[in-house]
Amino acid sequence: MTLEIGAGTKVFVTGGSGFVGRALLAELRDRGAKVRALARSDASREVVRRLGAQSVAGGLHSEDALRRGCEGCDVVFHVAAFVEDWGTREQFHQVNVVGTHNVIEAARSAGCGTLVHVSTEAVLLGSGPIVRADETRPRSPKPLGLYCETKGLAEQLVQAASDDTLRAVIVRPRFIWGAGDTTLLPALVEATRKKQLRWFGGGRYLTSTCHVRNVVEGMLLAAEVGRGGEIYFLTDGEPVEFRTFVSSMLLTQGIQPPAGGLPRPVAWLIARLCEFLWRRVIPGGRPPLTRSILKLIGEEVTVVDDKARRELGYTGRVTVAEGLAELVSDAPEVAP
Repeated sequence: MTLEIGAGTKVFVTGGSGFVGRALLAELRDRGAKVRALARSDASREVVRRLGAQSVAGGLHSEDALRRGCEGCDVVFHVAAFVEDWGTREQFHQVNVVGTHNVIEAARSAGCGTLVHVSTEAVLLGSGPIVRADETRPRSPKPLGLYCETKGLAEQLVQAASDDTLRAVIVRPRFIWGAGDTTLLPALVEATRKKQLRWFGGGRYLTSTCHVRNVVEGMLLAAEVGRGGEIYFLTDGEPVEFRTFVSSMLLTQGIQPPAGGLPRPVAWLIARLCEFLWRRVIPGGRPPLTRSILKLIGEEVTVVDDKARRELGYTGRVTVAEGLAELVSDAPEVAP
């Protein structure tokens, strides 16, 4: 089964007001698709409206909202997730697992033929270093952190749901970045300004990355030609050195990268201590460092997207150099 997403294609999107969702809505608008997007707040509804989508008021636990969103649609893009490194088991489970289940059931009930689920390489965390991993590597049997655990459970639901009536496909972009980011880059900038950013182990290890428009390219191709029940990694191509890449991102914002480092064994002990204190002693808030964050940005994490390039025709059209140039143009002006 294949699908061509263009003028007149009916699409429902969860997470449309987020970073990836906004880029997806913009591309769908440019293609002339008829789009509905789930929106929980007035601010979210305004964001999706500006991007040409019809807002559907509600969240992932509103069966009525999901039904109205999916009704008559050809494809559903499930982008919404609880993307944090800290929180309660209930928070993660309700959004990432129950929410995904609800989207699947709504899509199936409405007769949508295709579902694309946005996942993460973090589902591999806990079973050794992630070095040039491909889709044959199994999800970790002992996930490191609730985000990793619940996103892995969500993947299992999506794969189990794929059949002759619902073609469900999973994409796993790594280290999503680009102009318009309201999460990763602002956090790096703030940490640098507060002198809190340190290079773990020197930062001279490789990382895979995926520009947000490359993520959208892969999502659309997965919807059009992806095989049901399959997983596809998405990247910008060859890995880059983590320290060099993050430094380049900071420089586009007029921020001088830090020089200080922290030995990885020391950082690991600090992360374990932080988790213990915030779980047992300090109520509320979030620890400054966790083991899952350290594993994701404090050592090599590289994945291989050959399968997406071979089966989907994915190219990763935005290069790292082009993406960095866009960050310069998008950078806020600094008062003299």
